[in-house]
Amino acid sequence: MLPEELPSLPALTRAEGELIDRYLEAADLLGRINPARHEDTYRALRAAQALARTAAALRDALALMHERGERELHGGTLAHALRVLDGERRTARVALPPDAVG
Repeated sequence: MLPEELPSLPALTRAEGELIDRYLEAADLLGRINPARHEDTYRALRAAQALARTAAALRDALALMHERGERELHGGTLAHALRVLDGERRTARVALPPDAVG
């Protein structure tokens, strides 16, 4: 049996693609830093250091979009791209985990 075909990404400009990539990278790093998760401080420190570089790349992607005249973010299209790239799972680590007491 053939594997299920993955949904296709919507058409994005190069700058929009860079924005999505850097946004998800930042979310992954924030998930590693999240103090509510049981991780060690060294791993969180390394993620925080990388986050500074990723934030600059995210800023640059947005600046490039603005310079090119891309004045608005197309939320529906970008949300679709985030879902295709597993953004829901990747951003979930940024949130607080469910309360175990209850």
